[in-house]
Amino acid sequence: MRLTALAEFAGTAALLLVVTGSGIMGERLAGGNDAVALLGNSIATGAGLFVLISVLGPISGAHFNPLVTAYFWVTRSIKHRTAVAFIAAQFSGAWIGVLVAHLLFDLSLLQVSSKERTGVGLLFSEAASVVILLSAITLSLRYAQHSVAMIVALTVTAGYWFTSSTFFANPAVSIARSMTDTFVGIAPTGLPWFLAAQCFGFLAFVLFARSVKPPSG
Repeated sequence: MRLTALAEFAGTAALLLVVTGSGIMGERLAGGNDAVALLGNSIATGAGLFVLISVLGPISGAHFNPLVTAYFWVTRSIKHRTAVAFIAAQFSGAWIGVLVAHLLFDLSLLQVSSKERTGVGLLFSEAASVVILLSAITLSLRYAQHSVAMIVALTVTAGYWFTSSTFFANPAVSIARSMTDTFVGIAPTGLPWFLAAQCFGFLAFVLFARSVKPPSG
């Protein structure tokens, strides 16, 4: 279990490094054009996620998300102790990833985001993002196992653009992003609402998944 938890820690840290670092670089190079910055941020995130899932998936399953781990625990695919270890690794790894990004770009290590993300649309977007992400993961695991990394990475990349919240869909990522006052940040005032929306999306997906029996084969 130590190796699998380490993989979750390293993978989540690397993911946040990519998310935060590409956001910083994108904003610096975009010349004030948020669309260009978001394009760079989303492409880098998708590419990084594809690599991380491909490399670490065989070790830990490459959850990198407490909600993904919670779903596999709820469905009894992993044990309670494993779920707790994974979630602790994900939260701590996410924070470390942000700190490393700050270090790479010569920024203050400890920050608090001032970027407000509030509104009903954004909260609904986060709930929907969780449902979409978990659907992509579970369906690809069942029907397209050889393409899981690509499907999940492309779902997240697309989600940056078709959701108003830019597809956080991850409590560890959300909390870590409140600790960076950069392009990808979220102000702490909006964080509890984002987390609540994500949990709502998780519960909605679990209830729906339990009510639907997938076809055999």
